[in-house]
Amino acid sequence: MTPKEVLALCRREEIKAVDLRFMDFPGTQKHFTIPVKALTEESFEDGFGFDASSMRGWQAINESDMLVVPQPETAMVDPFMKNTLAMTCNIQDPITREAYAKDPRNVARKAEAYMASTGIADIANFGPEAEFFIFDRVWFDQNEHEAYYHVDSAEGQWNRGKTPDGHSGGFQIRHKEGYFPMPPSDTLQDLRTDIMLTLQDCGVNIEGQHHEVATGGQCEVDMRYGSLLTTADNLLRYKYIVKNVAARHGKAATFMPKPLWNDNGSGLHLHFSLWKNEETLFAGSGYGGLSELAIYAMGGILRHAPALFAFCCPTTNSYKRFIPGFEAPINLTYSFRNRSAAIRIPVHNSSPASKRFEFRCPDASCNPYLAMSAVLMAALDGIQNRIDPGMPLDKDIYDLSAEELDVFPKVPESLDVSLQALREDHDFLLRGDVFTEDVIDTWIWFKQTHEVQALRERPHPWEFAMYFDA
Repeated sequence: MTPKEVLALCRREEIKAVDLRFMDFPGTQKHFTIPVKALTEESFEDGFGFDASSMRGWQAINESDMLVVPQPETAMVDPFMKNTLAMTCNIQDPITREAYAKDPRNVARKAEAYMASTGIADIANFGPEAEFFIFDRVWFDQNEHEAYYHVDSAEGQWNRGKTPDGHSGGFQIRHKEGYFPMPPSDTLQDLRTDIMLTLQDCGVNIEGQHHEVATGGQCEVDMRYGSLLTTADNLLRYKYIVKNVAARHGKAATFMPKPLWNDNGSGLHLHFSLWKNEETLFAGSGYGGLSELAIYAMGGILRHAPALFAFCCPTTNSYKRFIPGFEAPINLTYSFRNRSAAIRIPVHNSSPASKRFEFRCPDASCNPYLAMSAVLMAALDGIQNRIDPGMPLDKDIYDLSAEELDVFPKVPESLDVSLQALREDHDFLLRGDVFTEDVIDTWIWFKQTHEVQALRERPHPWEFAMYFDA
């Protein structure tokens, strides 16, 4: 939509308030609200001021003033707020009017512009499969004298034989048998349909919804692919709607990658392809029906994967997914059909336009603007430098011996390791000024100080079980 069309929408829908939203640096959506009469055509150029020093990883107190500039193409009538229109915003410096380097959405815009400048492609399509858990109840806390968490789900295997909140006992989902169960075992069918329909009403194209493998409420609602910026915008909308529909049903949704021990975690599998002049660049006669260009793109992603993990798997909890036997990749390999590889080439459709590969490592705790921009930059580097991804792995990784697996590089074992890899390997991200040294340095500093070190300092509940009687 244009600014005029947004204002017409406000009149037609009797909008009273406008919610201005943006993504902070670590990846949490923020907002503030103005009366609709404050929104004019000039607002889409002039923006609205806010205090950026209160945002994590952004401005110092002596240079705190920044602008949010609403983007009319992101406008939607909010399904949860009364008479409210919501828009995603870009961040600008109020003096120079330049786009802010640490605005994640700006990074994504620059990544798309850099791709176009190379002449390699004009569209990078991403199709995200975002997994999440919906729990009935959640409690957690951490302070000087205690640390605990407790989650509960009527369909969780640990509730077999019980009847919490009147739930019919005996239909709980067995361990690792949560994929496609029928009601009454699947207690979340109507909730997921509510999510799917709300997303569609808000302009997000959806391909389907289903229960996922884990017990205790693991779900997936699949979005249709789109360009990098559009998909990242839609992922913000997606997480907002999932959490609020769950809350409306009296439940709690989380995109935390590994909330349950000894069960599957939640990923953000990214289906990726490059296009030019409305034609795919990935269809060919090579391995898995891919083109040479697509093979090199895989090579770039696998070569830079340890550094990519710092953006794609950006929490300490992310690395608890990468355990053998739980479907998350543990080796940096690629394969035709094999879901245990870091990159999988789907085979369910032979159409050239469907040719793509799936990067299975990311999770939905990531900042999607930064994560997908980094993946695109790695793929472009692979194409520019003709990086060979090595031999594919067409066997079940979990059936191979340790000696056979030693030839394949492993995924990073912790966020600390990924951040070190990013520190040593980020030149490919700096091209076209997409990421800057300041963005990289701030990201590493923030994650090391506020997450890695914070966790390192605190006793873990399992340490009491192992060491209290030492």
